[in-house]
Amino acid sequence: MVDLVDETPQVKSLVLEPPEWPGHRAGQHVDVRLTAEDGYQTERSYSIASPPEEDKLVLTIERLDDGEVSPYLTDELRPGDELELRGPIGGYFVWERSFGGPLLLLAGGSGIVPLRAILRHWAPDERGVPARLIYSARTLDEVIYYSELMQLADQAGLDLQVTLTRQWPDDWTGHRGRINQELLDQVAFPPAERPLAYACGPTAFVEAAAEALVSSGHEPDRIRTERFGPTGS
Repeated sequence: MVDLVDETPQVKSLVLEPPEWPGHRAGQHVDVRLTAEDGYQTERSYSIASPPEEDKLVLTIERLDDGEVSPYLTDELRPGDELELRGPIGGYFVWERSFGGPLLLLAGGSGIVPLRAILRHWAPDERGVPARLIYSARTLDEVIYYSELMQLADQAGLDLQVTLTRQWPDDWTGHRGRINQELLDQVAFPPAERPLAYACGPTAFVEAAAEALVSSGHEPDRIRTERFGPTGS
């Protein structure tokens, strides 16, 4: 590891330079394996936050207080330490410029991580593929990459929609509440535009978002999902 970046109070990004990295596609993940001195091993999957164009590999990790792996990665790991990686993994939840759009991204909490790789891959595209991100977080402080997302909105034309579910500033003018069919009907691309939709987050969030998209008239085969649950990571 070459650097550790604070993203939110509970989230950090690990900046890595893996030797002989074969390259990856935006949206893929890796398995991280830890081995204790007594030989005990444990492994967790983490989405890649960096796009294929960047030299360094970035993993953004949310610290879970009862986790077996994430507390070590966020609290104990230091620049110069080594990690055992397997990957890249996954060919379903990926986006390439040749896929086109419009690109509709739905993120719940740390589900933004692979979508950030997709957005960084999308941003230099000169063909003008429209992109819209609907990001659900509990509070504004828990919005990962908030400054970068705002910059993408200002400079790259990203349509950024943030909805807060638990607490918001007194002057908050954005959306409140969870991503549901009503919100999607207001701010998502119309089904007639046939957007490519990517939804990532906790299992309950992804299932609700996908169901709301289908109920709004979006084509199921244009919806890709990636979910995670309480695995003790």
